[in-house]
Amino acid sequence: MKNFFKNVMYVSLLTVALSFTACQDEIEEINNGEEPTAIAANSTTVDLIQRTSSNDGSCDNIVDGTSCYQINFPYTVKVNGITLTIESEDDIDEIEAIFDSVEEDENLLDIIFPITITAGDFSEVTINGMDELRSLAADCKEGGEDDDIECIDFVYPMTIFTFNVNLEQTSTVKVTSDRELRLFFKDLGDDGLISFDFPVTLELHDQTTIEVESNQELAIAIENAKDDCDEDDDDDYNDDDFDQDELNEELIACVWFVTELKRENKDQTPQFVNYILNFKEDGTVVTGFAGATTVEGTWSTTVGDDGAQLTMEFDASTEFNLEWNVNDLGDDKIKLYNGNGNRIVMKQLCDEDLPELTIESIGDILRDCSWVIKRVKNSGEQINRLLGDEFQFQEGGVITLTNSASVSEGTWEITSNTQGRFVVVITIGDEDAVSFEWLLSDLKDNIVRLNVEESFYELVIVKQCNDDDDEEEDITFLKNIFNNTVWNVALFSENDDESTDLYVNDTFYLANDGTLEIRNPNGAVLSNGAWLVYRNVFSGKLEMLISLELGSNYYPFANDYQILEIDETRIALKHENDTGLYDHLVLERA
Repeated sequence: MKNFFKNVMYVSLLTVALSFTACQDEIEEINNGEEPTAIAANSTTVDLIQRTSSNDGSCDNIVDGTSCYQINFPYTVKVNGITLTIESEDDIDEIEAIFDSVEEDENLLDIIFPITITAGDFSEVTINGMDELRSLAADCKEGGEDDDIECIDFVYPMTIFTFNVNLEQTSTVKVTSDRELRLFFKDLGDDGLISFDFPVTLELHDQTTIEVESNQELAIAIENAKDDCDEDDDDDYNDDDFDQDELNEELIACVWFVTELKRENKDQTPQFVNYILNFKEDGTVVTGFAGATTVEGTWSTTVGDDGAQLTMEFDASTEFNLEWNVNDLGDDKIKLYNGNGNRIVMKQLCDEDLPELTIESIGDILRDCSWVIKRVKNSGEQINRLLGDEFQFQEGGVITLTNSASVSEGTWEITSNTQGRFVVVITIGDEDAVSFEWLLSDLKDNIVRLNVEESFYELVIVKQCNDDDDEEEDITFLKNIFNNTVWNVALFSENDDESTDLYVNDTFYLANDGTLEIRNPNGAVLSNGAWLVYRNVFSGKLEMLISLELGSNYYPFANDYQILEIDETRIALKHENDTGLYDHLVLERA
């Protein structure tokens, strides 16, 4: 905070009887019978008053990156490809919800210019582009060091008296908001003299109120309260302003299930999906799979100026041994990270949230609809030729695997291992890549994750039903966009290495039955495949699966993609590879 001016000026007024004469009809009288004091407009007290009544711009830091300015409502933004009209602070919360639904923390936000912003003194400026906004943000002091005071507020209305240099009252002004108060001082001038009609009421950050009876008491109250709270002026929308007690209470409230684990940029999620961490009040933490052997360790937390940390130590399960920075806590989810590619995402589940699965109920779920392969890995290598192939779990233990060229048949059953974990046994003689005893890692509404214990074998399948009555609105919107439409390749890159030029003459034809064709400029079909859009319930993201026939020259396009941006004329897709690099595909309507 800035140093305060040292020119405090308190001037005792003369009493009404001595100050006003009959020839001063234009001068108002003070009728409260007291002997108030006037303060100069350039005094320390007025500086405190103006800072307390400044416009707080921190509510939209997630949008503009600065607490010195606030964007005037309404305005429009694009958040991860979703267009939002922001009309209130509640709408800003929706932006954070969209950001938090993306596990990778790679979020895109575009402001639709021009916009109008309001400064701390309530002056307004029109901004025509991001460069102008960044220039203003660069001049703003972040991290709680800006001039505004947010831990104490005036309770309106208030009455202010103005005086001339002879200490004669010249006017009475009633203000009803911070804006009116700041604009009053803006018009007053540095040589103005003012006082308040006391008592004046102020509200503290904990919603309690206090009354002050003089300018001196007012200055003391503001000075004492100005640093009593976290103003949340930083640019970290995910700090969530929790203290150590709140963090500890959240950790021990219920058990936590691992949904993502990376160590040194190596994805170990398949081996730890649905792995449980149970934090105890005595500082111990128990880990393991439900019904399996558990490992006990210790945990502790710290919360300071550099944020919140969670430290875990185990003799075994060393993947968790680290001092983790708490990046996000809320909505029953916690994100932990440490430099050099270390990351954990966990979901909190309380007793009432835990699914009650049995061998019979799992069988009913699998038989309910067909299941499309989203991902299959053998020894860590992704088998792209199986993307889009369709399982049908049938009565009597019969299973089929269908693609555009063939149908393979085999057997399936559900059992449990010695640790009590559910196992889906699949045997298809024609397809060794899926014929394993798969551990059931996770089962949600429309996605099943399976893996082979202590190996890099993984199978993820997506539910595909013919009945669209319960289909969500976003999926229906996407399917309507791809209703027998033709698309050009605007961008394609593998591992961030662009190769768009190889495909500039090719087009994608997407049919409404889920099939696709890649055609040359003359309309000849070069390759056949399939497409599927769905909601990944583990991450909350919209995803698109593109599969192509075996041996296709366009096989690099086959992938499970996250949908970054989509409208009637453009779709942007991204796939993260095990290397940490990305494949990008952008299609534009022909």
